[in-house]
Amino acid sequence: MKYTIFGESHGPAIGVVLEGVPAGLELDLDFIRAQLARRAPGQNAMTTARKEADEPELLSGVFEGRTTGGPLCAVIFNTDTRSRDYAKLKDLPRPGHADYAGFVRYRGCNDYRGGGHFSGRLTAPLVFAGAVAQQVLGGHGVTVAARISNVAGIPDPTPEEMEGAILAAKADGDSVGGRIACAVTGLPAGLGDPDFGCNVEGIFSQYLFAVPAVKAVGFGLGTGFAEIRGSQANDPFYMDGGTVRTRTNHAGGINGGITNGMPVTFEVTIRPTPSIGREQDTVDLSTGSDVKLSVTGRHDPCILPRAVPVIEAAAALAACQVLGI
Repeated sequence: MKYTIFGESHGPAIGVVLEGVPAGLELDLDFIRAQLARRAPGQNAMTTARKEADEPELLSGVFEGRTTGGPLCAVIFNTDTRSRDYAKLKDLPRPGHADYAGFVRYRGCNDYRGGGHFSGRLTAPLVFAGAVAQQVLGGHGVTVAARISNVAGIPDPTPEEMEGAILAAKADGDSVGGRIACAVTGLPAGLGDPDFGCNVEGIFSQYLFAVPAVKAVGFGLGTGFAEIRGSQANDPFYMDGGTVRTRTNHAGGINGGITNGMPVTFEVTIRPTPSIGREQDTVDLSTGSDVKLSVTGRHDPCILPRAVPVIEAAAALAACQVLGI
């Protein structure tokens, strides 16, 4: 399946076209809505105050409750935009955001309101596509699950620790990042290829790095491999009935770019939200001068709580490609 996301944060709507969906799939709209609700803004003090229902409207690809095999198109209307908050950002790119890079790439024609097409708002249609992919994967015995593994340097934080770290940064006009761990279970051994384009780690990375704010991806032990010996890093094989297994899964279920039958595990690093209330240095693109900027408006002090279903969605879409769906 291939997807194309369209729309802007402060445009009339955002959406996705998902091609290659198998015909006859009975869409579980309640499951899709539940996934979108996990990502939705305005849930508590740790997220942006922007309120969006994120109710998807299906335009094509479904007839009498089942997929037709044609392109599946869904739109989600934006209902709580406040574009005046971004008026001054037309010429003042926010440090850490794609404002300047987008300005140069699209010759100043990019929609700067709320980040336009670069906004995390565009992860809502990604979650829709991923929820469809998860339903397809379910028919193949494959499941995807993610969790927050680190917030602001705190490993495996409790809800109280996470809330405390996020709200403390918010009180300082700042933000925090962290990590999300994910496991894809049920992929059989032998999928993928060591070469460019078919390498399983490469396929997953391509989908994961398309998620805004993802800055690093590590499979299995990831960067931890640099700190141990080969005798510790290797995953010993054993027979589990008639199936070959490994006693550990440091490689994250992948050897030589090919699945080995163990769960594919990885951890992504999410950068702190760039939009912060603290004064920062930037430039005025209209005058070519150095200026100061304090970002106003509604922003997440940490996107991790809402990013978990987004990472699951990206992983589900990647797993479909690995399976050849």
